[in-house]
Amino acid sequence: MNYPITLYSPKDLSRLSAFLNANWQHDSISETVLREKLEGDPHWMPEATFICKDGDKIIGFMQGVIRDISETRYAYIKLMAVDEAYRRNGIASAMYEKLEAIFIEQKADVVRIYDVPLNYFMPGIDPRYTAALCWAMRKGFKRFGDTSNLLVDLNQNWDMSKKELALQANNIVVRRAKPDEEQAVLEFIKDEWLLWNNEVKMAFQDELPSIHIALLNGQVKAFSAHNANNKGTGWFGPMGTHPDLRGKGLGAILLKRCLQDMKEMGLSHSIIPWVGPIDFYSQIANALVDRVFWRYEKKLCSKH
Repeated sequence: MNYPITLYSPKDLSRLSAFLNANWQHDSISETVLREKLEGDPHWMPEATFICKDGDKIIGFMQGVIRDISETRYAYIKLMAVDEAYRRNGIASAMYEKLEAIFIEQKADVVRIYDVPLNYFMPGIDPRYTAALCWAMRKGFKRFGDTSNLLVDLNQNWDMSKKELALQANNIVVRRAKPDEEQAVLEFIKDEWLLWNNEVKMAFQDELPSIHIALLNGQVKAFSAHNANNKGTGWFGPMGTHPDLRGKGLGAILLKRCLQDMKEMGLSHSIIPWVGPIDFYSQIANALVDRVFWRYEKKLCSKH
């Protein structure tokens, strides 16, 4: 591999976005969202973000980040691509060797591909990217699961005002969160959903917070958010309900409030990413499985 690998620089942003869009057959990314994935990552690692060039032309890219989750140090390939005309020249492998050396130095336990909590673009490898799958397997990554993105047609009636009114008889109020309620929501999620901390903060960045809450006797007991990741693209989530209020239909109400928001933003569809309960979203929002992602990991603990 005779092409130089350098660190990403903000001056590369525009050309990098164009490069990714030209070489991702099933995805596209704006400069705004790409910046969100790079400098906007809560654990941004500029020293682990590589560009490979042929002269002035970008021909390869790979970004790495690290998260400490439940006493495990996870490393991630967050984004990557190689120019189609330059594949099978060892470019991805050369970038990954540099990345893995950093991960080992930082005492990471395992490396995963794409499914980066807090700030991610896709929750695994879309198997239609066959070259990426084969590369991952050659590098020692093992498939350990899969997940799906669902698609919702927003041209539906999302009004739940009658059910919201009925809940008030039980001292349950559902409404949009106010800008000064960010800390109250963060306090609510800290025990069960701490990994959603960054996404909740992102939802509160909007002029009208992209987050709806349910309060029982004035205390936050449930929430749903959108526009908290990949801003402007119609992504729903996260969402959570305290056990005290489960079984009362709040999930459906909060989901539909967010879908109505996105409809009013002029979006035609919403993406519900990294889904577990497909049946819930299918029944409540007529959501359809749109994409499937395979999840891969590689153990590093034996190397340090």
